[in-house]
Amino acid sequence: MHIRDLSRIRHNTKIIATLGPASCNVKLLRDMIAAGGLNIVRLNFSHGTPESHRAAAETVREAARQAGQEVALMADLQGPKIRIGKIAGGGLDVRTGDMLVFDAAYEGEGGRERIGLDYRELPDDVQPGDVLLLDDGLLALTVDSVSGSEIRAVAENARFLKSGKGINKRGGGLSAGSFTEKDFRDLNTALDIGCDYLAVSFVKNAEDMKIARDLAAAGGKGGLPPGLVAKIERIEAVRNLDSIIEASDGIMVARGDLAVEVGNAAVPALQKRMIRRARELRRFSITATQMMESMITNPVPTRAEVSDVANAVLDGTDAVMCSAETAVGAYPFETVRQMAAICAAAEKEQDSLIGTVDDFDDSRRTDHAIAGGAVHVAREVDAKAIVTLTESGTTAFQISRYGIQIPIYALTPHPAAQRRMAMYRGVRPLHLQTSLHRDTALEQVEAELVKLGILKSGERYIITSGTKMRESGSTDTLQIMCAK
Repeated sequence: MHIRDLSRIRHNTKIIATLGPASCNVKLLRDMIAAGGLNIVRLNFSHGTPESHRAAAETVREAARQAGQEVALMADLQGPKIRIGKIAGGGLDVRTGDMLVFDAAYEGEGGRERIGLDYRELPDDVQPGDVLLLDDGLLALTVDSVSGSEIRAVAENARFLKSGKGINKRGGGLSAGSFTEKDFRDLNTALDIGCDYLAVSFVKNAEDMKIARDLAAAGGKGGLPPGLVAKIERIEAVRNLDSIIEASDGIMVARGDLAVEVGNAAVPALQKRMIRRARELRRFSITATQMMESMITNPVPTRAEVSDVANAVLDGTDAVMCSAETAVGAYPFETVRQMAAICAAAEKEQDSLIGTVDDFDDSRRTDHAIAGGAVHVAREVDAKAIVTLTESGTTAFQISRYGIQIPIYALTPHPAAQRRMAMYRGVRPLHLQTSLHRDTALEQVEAELVKLGILKSGERYIITSGTKMRESGSTDTLQIMCAK
């Protein structure tokens, strides 16, 4: 039993933890939320059943209730299974120069003679000279020949190859779509249990996200459909980056499969580019994969992992994500807490993000103008906080695009909007039912913030609101206030 430090760490960058056997209990999750800094919980739909996901969601909601803080649920769809089939004995030793035969028509357990494929279209997608990368790129094979359902390929290095490992083609070009029948079923499950975000795997273009949006439009509990996250892990997605970002609510820099397709060396620069473009186009970004990998078995991260998380924060990412570290690792609480501490330390060195969305915005939208004005005025008057009354969270999100260190408090009467805002960097969402009369509502907001110790008498703050209360998209007013 590890002694947990339950003191609160304040950080603007949001933290996502993947739920699994190591973390799926109410007490641990409560501590991860209340003290560890956990904001979003990821349900990995590559594993589990509809019943297990429903039970997991209930566990998360109960933990959040006990912690007194709403967290978002993100359902991560599996996408197409681009994998090899089963191998007798669980795997085989592959030596440099070995010829392997992959057979899309083979149904039995594989071996040295041939190995089956879950992805039956692979023979149509490759030709002699292509490089196949298995097991996250740890085994490379060059295609020698393709005949019917068979692919013959020569191993370029030695590796023990286990059953069910993934296949990528260097340079991309696999024709598998983003949605499978399983994904359609899982999407309905995610909507049924009230997931706040839906992550779509192996996105190739904006059309994939438009399909997801159409499917999700009728879902979402509390009247708010789930936000859509495009996972950028294919080379085709990099080529179509801007249109995919614009068709999504946010993107995930999914560095595992992406690195296999484009090469490890290309990923850091792509990460910076993707995070920057998401912010410029007024979308959020998540950075994922192996951020704290050593903490699966160790109680502290490596220096390289600390730098990795800090650099993602300095790049301007909205959220950083743990996968196996919290799903099956020995130290899920410590992982989240360490991540929170790294985020907080990096943010201290960052007055605001380099450049602003205004440099790229020609929409002339009222909410964009109000957001930019709030940031500018808050800096000029040395405001303690920026406060926004919001129905959907849109105004708070637009303010968050500037990456300022001034805290943004978003007050909403809707729990679904409160959970949605858990993703936005720098936004601290609060639930508050206010009067329909604006002046009375402003008094209620100030009283609540003073009661919570967020504001003290005499401190200045900026507040945004709408002349039409309780109407989404009506924010049109910005005021400088002084707490009484």
